[in-house]
Amino acid sequence: MNIKKSLFILLSILMYSCATDDNLVAESEDETIEEATDDSISNSPNILLIIADDMGLDASPGYSIGSTKPNMPTLQSMINSGITFNNVWAYPTCTPTRASILTGKYGFRTNVLKVDDVLATSETSIQKYLDENTNETYSHAVIGKWHLSRDMNHPSEMGIDYYAGFLSGGVQDYSNWSLVEDGNTSTSTEYTTTKFTDLAIDWVDDQTKPWFLWLAYNAPHTPFHLPPTELHSQGALANDQASIDANPTPYYMAALEAMDTEMGRLLSSMTQEEKDNTLIIFIGDNGTPNQVRQEYPNRRVKGTVYQGGVNVPMVVSGATVSRMNETDDALVGTTDLFATVADVGGTSANEINDSKSFKTLFDGTASNNRAYIYTEVGDDLGGSDMTIRNATHKYILFSDGSEALYDLSIDALEDTNLLSANQLPLSSANSLEKDKLISELETLKN
Repeated sequence: MNIKKSLFILLSILMYSCATDDNLVAESEDETIEEATDDSISNSPNILLIIADDMGLDASPGYSIGSTKPNMPTLQSMINSGITFNNVWAYPTCTPTRASILTGKYGFRTNVLKVDDVLATSETSIQKYLDENTNETYSHAVIGKWHLSRDMNHPSEMGIDYYAGFLSGGVQDYSNWSLVEDGNTSTSTEYTTTKFTDLAIDWVDDQTKPWFLWLAYNAPHTPFHLPPTELHSQGALANDQASIDANPTPYYMAALEAMDTEMGRLLSSMTQEEKDNTLIIFIGDNGTPNQVRQEYPNRRVKGTVYQGGVNVPMVVSGATVSRMNETDDALVGTTDLFATVADVGGTSANEINDSKSFKTLFDGTASNNRAYIYTEVGDDLGGSDMTIRNATHKYILFSDGSEALYDLSIDALEDTNLLSANQLPLSSANSLEKDKLISELETLKN
């Protein structure tokens, strides 16, 4: 081998070695960047809060009450891959529930206790709280039903980056309604459930940083109706009002199925990476309407503080949730969504106002720290029906001063009021539970 060829080979080896070292450094740097990105993502997962309107346990897959269930494969998939909560309390009507989620406060603190009460813009929304405590890490939007004020500027004044939907409690026609989008109003003839999903897909697609989407469907709220055929599996239902009025249940179920179909379309529009990095919370805002109730006694549903009015479905799955296909009996109130979203979003606080985070339940690292949950419903005379429960017992104080006590551990449908005149004197155990609940209620209200 001549000297020139030897030198060429030596130089080639040196150049290859340097290039290999450079590649290794570059690959190492890429891995470091990727790891940092992964850490950043895991510390700030996307948050998707889906609210169904007037959906009680009896209308939800995953719960034993109710013999007629809608076909909801998207929700069922969440159930299979996440946690189904059995003891979640909302307010009996939609406005106070939404205010409790938005502020993390009980209704008597915000003066939002009944339908159409207006939430003061001086209150701090969860979106504002995230902005102030995470250096605006999250973009956020509310799409769908607002029902906290009829002022079209109200969402933006509450600190919402983007709002699109309608402001009132409902629509007269799911396919002919007024759409408010960032302060402008137009008429939409697109089925509300589909339109809200379209808006959600477009908004999520535009995001370049972690996001928090509050997606508030108005389904299956009245008017009971026949959704587009391709969205449900209830079959060939008649579309005249007389048929709907005579048997509203299949139409109610069809609206739930249509919502589930569109939820699935939203999730399918995301990349796998985006879905893996999204926490999904699905919840009902109050119980089932009386016309379509199952098992619950007559007029002990939506609008009342009985279980049929306040015990709502909640399923949590996705990012940060490692428990799969499990149920949880922890006591959770809708106020607790504020602290939970804040906790997941990376703030340091896990207890804010009346709100307590239940994030630790997602992986079972700790049990829930609530011994009681509370809710109430106001009336037009300034009074309210109030109720509070612990793990076993529930106490109700009605606005007229009458009382009720139920042992939910053996009487889930509240058939036997232990305080009624025709009952035997309270046992010492039941009397103790009553006294504890009343004491807790008095402490709370004072």
